[in-house]
Amino acid sequence: MLARKSIIPEEYVLARIAAENLRKPRIRDRPRKARFIAKNGACNLAHKNIREQGRFLQDIFTTLVDLKWRHTLVIFTMSFLCSWLLFAMMWWLVAFAHGDMDPSTESTTNSTKWTPCVTCVRSFTSAFLFSIEVQVTIGFGGRMMTEECPLAITVLILQNIVGLIINAVMLGCIFMKTAQAHRRAETLIFSRQAVIAVRNGKLCFMFRVGDLRKSMIISASVRIQVVKKTTTPEGEVIPIHQVDIPVDNPIESNNIFLVAPLIICHVIDKRSPLYDISAADLALQDLELIVILEGVVETTGITTQARTSYVAEEILWGHRFVPIVTEEEGVYAVDYSKFGNTVKVAAPRCSARELDEKPSILIQTLQKSELSHQNSLRKRNSMRRNNSIRRSNSMRRTNPSLIVPKVQFITPEGSQNSSET
Repeated sequence: MLARKSIIPEEYVLARIAAENLRKPRIRDRPRKARFIAKNGACNLAHKNIREQGRFLQDIFTTLVDLKWRHTLVIFTMSFLCSWLLFAMMWWLVAFAHGDMDPSTESTTNSTKWTPCVTCVRSFTSAFLFSIEVQVTIGFGGRMMTEECPLAITVLILQNIVGLIINAVMLGCIFMKTAQAHRRAETLIFSRQAVIAVRNGKLCFMFRVGDLRKSMIISASVRIQVVKKTTTPEGEVIPIHQVDIPVDNPIESNNIFLVAPLIICHVIDKRSPLYDISAADLALQDLELIVILEGVVETTGITTQARTSYVAEEILWGHRFVPIVTEEEGVYAVDYSKFGNTVKVAAPRCSARELDEKPSILIQTLQKSELSHQNSLRKRNSMRRNNSIRRSNSMRRTNPSLIVPKVQFITPEGSQNSSET
């Protein structure tokens, strides 16, 4: 509108729009690929069209543990309530068959020695209360069973057995849900990003893992798998092809002592699926690296497992994790605020195969990094020197007392010489 009102020439507006379009080119992002394992360890997998639903009822305990909490609590409440109602009906039938519900028996109770099966059970409500007292072993003293009816003794034994079974199953289910292994895995953390850098003269894939609790994970081990879509020479497409890759661990048992955050390293060698991938090819790769940490919880003895994954966009080439463990007053302190921080380091941009074929690439890269580091130090020192000189000059200008006065000396010949003291 400004151009139409002749406030700004139209040619200037068009040129400015063209320049902005050139400066900020429009980049179409690739559609994000679905992750097989989420960052929090959840499996991104949906089961559909399962026809044999009866298999879940064959392992009813595991099915109850896997249910959501609201469903488990509903089943927990209904199991006890239904058993109380069922045996209340049985107690009512026993009392009705024996004649305890007949009002005429109350008048003959004092004259003859008539004994009911269960005392004070003359309605379904009282039978329901007696059923709760029997199964939960609460005795209020108002209602009790007598030895008049053998059938009532059989019902009592049966209700006690059923009540014990319900208590064992439902309480065990609640305990297992509260003490599930993945709850302990919430305090096992992984770095949000992984890095690829040179360690001991070889390209390595590295990530950091830590434990927030003081109770340790016993016999902890780390496994890494690469999941990608592959096609066999026969033309078969495998959408989820899993390949195990080795972890560089000096201990033969492959166990780690996770008392402090550790950097897990995978050497990219001939056995690695990352052997032919360079820095330029990494962004184009359709792969996902899954990390699995397994161990035994020290306090409960339950085996736990923590998982995460790294896609190509989350792998930084030429970076290294900053140290976070320091010694302070005789105690090793861990600064978790720097847990995922990385710094740039010198690393060749070629693949590990090219690095093995031409070892001079690594030497040249290190030499260039050393030269750049020395140049940066020289520039920094020169800048500090110039800043100090400028500060001293500014102080002399602002403070006149620092200015050195000129003193004149008279020689015997009569000439005057001026000098500074």
